Amino acid sequence: MIKQLKIQNYILIDDLTCNFDEKLNVITGETGAGKSIIINAIDLAFSTRVSKEVIKTGCDKAIIELVIENNKHDLKNFFEENEIDYNGSEIILSKEITQNGARSRVNGTVVNSEVIKYLKSLFLDIHSQHQTYTFLQPKYHIILLDEYAKNFYGEKLDKYKTEFSYYEKLQKDLEDLKNSAQMTESQIEFLKFQIEEINGAEIVSSDEDEKLNTELEVLENSEKLKELTGSAYWAINGDDGSILEALGKIKQNISKAASMDDNLANIEQSFVDIIDNLKGSSSELRDYSQNLENDANRLNEIQERLFLLDKLKHKYGDTLQNVIENGKKIEEELSQIEFSTQNIENLEKEISQKHDELETIAREISETRKNYAQVLSALVEEKLQKLELPKARFSINITEKELSPDGIDNVEFLISTNVSEDLKPLIKVASGGEISRVMLSLKSIFASSDNIDTVIFDEIDTGISGKTSQSVSDEIAELAKSHQIILITHQAIIASKADKHFYVRKSQTNITNVEVYVLTGENRIMALAELAGGEITDTSIEFAKSLI
Repeated sequence: MIKQLKIQNYILIDDLTCNFDEKLNVITGETGAGKSIIINAIDLAFSTRVSKEVIKTGCDKAIIELVIENNKHDLKNFFEENEIDYNGSEIILSKEITQNGARSRVNGTVVNSEVIKYLKSLFLDIHSQHQTYTFLQPKYHIILLDEYAKNFYGEKLDKYKTEFSYYEKLQKDLEDLKNSAQMTESQIEFLKFQIEEINGAEIVSSDEDEKLNTELEVLENSEKLKELTGSAYWAINGDDGSILEALGKIKQNISKAASMDDNLANIEQSFVDIIDNLKGSSSELRDYSQNLENDANRLNEIQERLFLLDKLKHKYGDTLQNVIENGKKIEEELSQIEFSTQNIENLEKEISQKHDELETIAREISETRKNYAQVLSALVEEKLQKLELPKARFSINITEKELSPDGIDNVEFLISTNVSEDLKPLIKVASGGEISRVMLSLKSIFASSDNIDTVIFDEIDTGISGKTSQSVSDEIAELAKSHQIILITHQAIIASKADKHFYVRKSQTNITNVEVYVLTGENRIMALAELAGGEITDTSIEFAKSLI
């Protein structure tokens, strides 16, 4: 479970620490107060992609840190494999977001996105408005069903997906082979000519032309360079009237003056340094000028080499790197072309066998899917009846399709909330309040079948009120007996079930800031009264007291 959340310089938050209860944590506050910022920060800590826009205006970086208590999962070997310090039951997960990117750390060790994804799969399940939309889409229904029944056929499904990926690769290889086999002999000869032309050039490196151009420029200007550097050397270190001679005289005068006034010591030292540096530079200029040669043979050699390289770049790419890469592609293309007809026949036979194997596995998975679709449908119906939809019917429709990455099944959730209505696709039937209850039902069922510690609901109470709110609050409270729950709500009945009640408020002074308070005693009663009645009155206060 998430014991603690720390936030610094994140959106509208300067510095915030929230210590969560192990059961039901409720977050309330006025619309626009920033409640979702808290939820988003938790989600962001487990995310692999982060925008720098979340950094609070005027700050260099944002930091989100979670302290997680782990009592369900044995992570010792996983931590050792990823070179993370293992601290028993406590895990510290932090995300640092800067203008240049973001870094995730676990117990102080920088980790990659795969580690973060794995930890999220163990510790966190978030239900948001975006996820509600996702759940309505039929293409995700097979994912939800498979997630529910993963302990029953998940291993077989994973094996199937691996084999199907290999099957798709075989099909791609066959298509490439057949396309290659259709090429004419003249085309094959042309490919061989291109390979010989590129390999025959013996390109040293992808920047060979840049290095040669640099050397060419020096050779072409060798006389001028010799003249300029030689002249500079004699100006600095010549016999009469040189710069070093003049500086030496100035230094002598300053040295005499410094012997009379210590305040000139630094100036004296600076002239010593200048003269030493200038002597070094003049020596380098002398050596450069003396060693510079006008090598006509080397000049011609470079020009011829650059002509050849430019010719290759004109034909095979704008850069030598492109020439090298295209050469490899041409070699691969030729290699594929040279496969024999027997290779194609062997591949076709392997594909046929693999298709039969996959179909057998897919049908086994399909039979199990259909069984657990009935189980899940019954459980959802039972939950919906408890959530004030007594006439609701829920069914999972499975039809056959062509062999695909997830098998041979099309899966779609169907629902009817009125006794006079036929079952219809979930996306076409349910209202906002009904969708919220379907989502809560699914989350409750999934939570009971997995080991995820923390479930977060962002406004699960959309579109409900009255007796339905009571039923939803009871369901959430029941779920909180086995899982840590963090939820945002606008319903007093739901908020009253909290084991810990957080109140979010936005303050506006010279800057905007989000503040979070833990409500207890009289403060909590007032918050519930305001939620219940829209304003605090004697009636709403009495109602709030009755809820608690």
